[in-house]
Amino acid sequence: MNQPLASTAWIFLTTLVLVLALVPFDPQLSQWAQDLPEEIVAFNRTITDFGTFAWMIYTSTFLLLVAYIARRASHHDTVRHRARSARNLSAYFLLTIGTASVLVHGLKFLIGRARPELFADYGAYSLTPFTGERLFESFPSGHSMAAGALFGAFAMLMPQLRPVFLILALAIGVSRVIVGAHYPSDVAAGLLLGLWVAIMIAFVFARQDWLFRLDAGGWPAPKNASPHQVDK
Repeated sequence: MNQPLASTAWIFLTTLVLVLALVPFDPQLSQWAQDLPEEIVAFNRTITDFGTFAWMIYTSTFLLLVAYIARRASHHDTVRHRARSARNLSAYFLLTIGTASVLVHGLKFLIGRARPELFADYGAYSLTPFTGERLFESFPSGHSMAAGALFGAFAMLMPQLRPVFLILALAIGVSRVIVGAHYPSDVAAGLLLGLWVAIMIAFVFARQDWLFRLDAGGWPAPKNASPHQVDK
């Protein structure tokens, strides 16, 4: 395994550190967030479902099919080239989001953490693995992992806008705590694991020379980006 790929272990280390740091404060932070002014809570209810896997998967699948059909149907080289690029782009998002969805649902099933709405009965640290019930699927946050994967993919494709995508992903993650659906540690794990999936799929695409190339340091970089942009 090359050094850049192996070094992505820092994401798992960061996830572990953040989860362990936040877990002792999960009940207090969760309650504090839910007690914020109603205007703030209402706004977060409005934006929180942007982090659902369904619309991301349906949209990327639709765009992938359109690009595939356009490439097959057209006889113009320019159209076929653009359709091929659109196909690869849609495939990157679909594989990133689909992989994140499978991973997070598997972890939820294996861990079985009770959600904040069950705090009075189960507390913040109750684990009931293999139930497959929504109320026992708090860790990791699915919405946060979807946001981490989606905006992580955008960040890989547009390095110069990474701070913007980070803020957007955090906004979705924080909204899950404010609306009472997750604890902060659930959100931290979801965001970082979603980012990890986006990086891993970028490595796969770079190996195939799709959308990404491996830069001088061995990291995936968008093929249309200059070295100066990537360094940013």
